[in-house]
Amino acid sequence: MSHLIEIRDMFKTYVLGGESVHALDGVSLHIDDGEFVAIMGSSGSGKSTMLNILGCLDVPTKGSYLLDGTEVAARSRTELAHIRNRKLGFVFQNFNLLPRTSALENVELPDLYMGRLGRGARRERAMMLLERVGLKGREAHSPAQLSGGQQQRVAIARALMNNPPVVFADEPTGNLDTKSSIEIMNLFTELSNDGITIVMVTHEDDIASYAKRHVVMRDGKVMRDDSGGAKKTTEEVSRLVKEALA
Repeated sequence: MSHLIEIRDMFKTYVLGGESVHALDGVSLHIDDGEFVAIMGSSGSGKSTMLNILGCLDVPTKGSYLLDGTEVAARSRTELAHIRNRKLGFVFQNFNLLPRTSALENVELPDLYMGRLGRGARRERAMMLLERVGLKGREAHSPAQLSGGQQQRVAIARALMNNPPVVFADEPTGNLDTKSSIEIMNLFTELSNDGITIVMVTHEDDIASYAKRHVVMRDGKVMRDDSGGAKKTTEEVSRLVKEALA
């Protein structure tokens, strides 16, 4: 069976103070189309390193990474940038929006780099995506004129601009209040239900409970990979993590 994402025996090693530290220590994992996966673990567990490599922002020291059937582990930085633009969407904790640019122009950016669409088609798609994330009428607003939750909605629309098969989210609610966090996670749930693959890093059990699969990491290893297929309560996720790390 072909998987959207498949990593095999992956290592990421750093040398600190003359000692080798395995940020990833022989990890193997696969993710299929349409899955909503939460990667969990404490600081230093390897979850951010995992996301960076899956998102082609970094390369492994050793191991195989197949993305949509293509080996990408040993690609050059230029090749990885091209893969990111064509196949991947990103949502970050700090939104990473251009401050002096409108919401509409921020959403258009990925296609400006790719150049797939003409100006009119690009603008039409960006407007459609802003409406999809609930920001119709806010197209001309700058990030400073939007709330944190609205800025994250712009970032999600931007992540979808090039129609990627997978969206990576790095602590997407880390800078949001509770109400905005719930709204953003409900939006991710809607996107998942529409068939978009979402891979999210979080350390919050209540946020992870929106995912249907939970990968728990410690010391660069996967301690538990729970793919029960049903949404869990916060208490169930908390118990799963505690059992994995016991």
